[in-house]
Amino acid sequence: MRIARKWLNAGNPTEHFAEAGFGGASIKKKITDSLGIERNVAAASGAVLLVGLGEELWKKFLPKYLESLGASVAAVGLFGTAEDFFDAIYQYPGGWLADYWGRRRAFLTFLAATVAGYLIYLFSPTWPYLFLGLAFVMAWQTMGSPTIFATIGDALPKERHAMGFTIQSILKRIPMVISPLIGGVMIGAVGLARGVRIGLLITLALAGFAAALLLALQLPRMGRDAVRMGGVWNSFHPTLKRLLASDIVIRMCEGMADIFVVLYVTNVSGITLPRYGVLVSVQLLTSILIYLPSAKLAERVGRKALVVATFLCFAFYPVAVILTHSFAGLTFVFTLGGLREIGEPSRKAMIVGFAQQQLRARTVGLYYLVRSLSISPSSVIGGLLWKVRPETPFVTAGIIGLLGTLLFALSVRQQDAG
Repeated sequence: MRIARKWLNAGNPTEHFAEAGFGGASIKKKITDSLGIERNVAAASGAVLLVGLGEELWKKFLPKYLESLGASVAAVGLFGTAEDFFDAIYQYPGGWLADYWGRRRAFLTFLAATVAGYLIYLFSPTWPYLFLGLAFVMAWQTMGSPTIFATIGDALPKERHAMGFTIQSILKRIPMVISPLIGGVMIGAVGLARGVRIGLLITLALAGFAAALLLALQLPRMGRDAVRMGGVWNSFHPTLKRLLASDIVIRMCEGMADIFVVLYVTNVSGITLPRYGVLVSVQLLTSILIYLPSAKLAERVGRKALVVATFLCFAFYPVAVILTHSFAGLTFVFTLGGLREIGEPSRKAMIVGFAQQQLRARTVGLYYLVRSLSISPSSVIGGLLWKVRPETPFVTAGIIGLLGTLLFALSVRQQDAG
């Protein structure tokens, strides 16, 4: 009875299992070990979750918001290219600062810069101001990316990297399921401009809670060595360079079509914005549901097969978008879009696994710098192809995606992929 009363008033159920002789602490350790849960990973992933809950209220609707402020399709394409450009040039500085300053200080600095960007978005009178805001907003997403990679690499042993990225990816994508639904309903109720601004206010509040979580990070700084960018590149494993080459081609496929999906689905297929929010949620729910099974499957069949499957989905998705105009059909298409994540934990684990510990954040940053710079023209090219015919960028993207898949399948050996 005493144990039962303590259980009902519990602060930590596993402690009471242990006291009762059921080995609760052991059970908890097995669960946390198998899922890659560790306090630093949990704190960083929790911050990503909170910021994402706010951003995803309005992020998917930004192309329509730009359009409502008077931007042309070409300007929307330029915005996508600007996003890719910032995604490129911020990666390596983000990795360098994460190694130089330490993970916590870097995270907090990037979040502060992003908050400044939200404020610019909030008070922008015309669409060109959104480009200025984008330069700040991308700090959290882009500079923070090498930092979260390095945090997982620092906090977990190599054999748990893939599962660590799986849990982090699930937490990152939960907002992508929930928030677009809420954002779509909110925009439908109060209008596009007002809905986006309300979403920005909510995001600012959630960013404050994220900062509190980041203060709990406790990871040692890797040291202030004098290795330059060229030295970091020379440290790349040959297989990592092959993965990078194929990844560049695949992301060209993505960049050429993805920013125009909302325009095609709403303007050409005639789907309303609230229904588009539902489709986005279907896509992200699919990716969340496959993360844990795919991580376990990678342990059986190897990482290469999962990465190939991901690349194939990248190739087929843009073509599938233009092949159906019904809401029911697009539900299946966006499910395919969610399956693009099936090999992402495996791909990220390959990147971190091939990085030298003292260069971990900079290796990740340089990888994404090269990738993003290479694909930065993709959205502008997609906008020009849209002028030929709206379907053209989607078909072109599909062809490029197949080429990227073939490049990876032929150049990376199973034993090297892990």
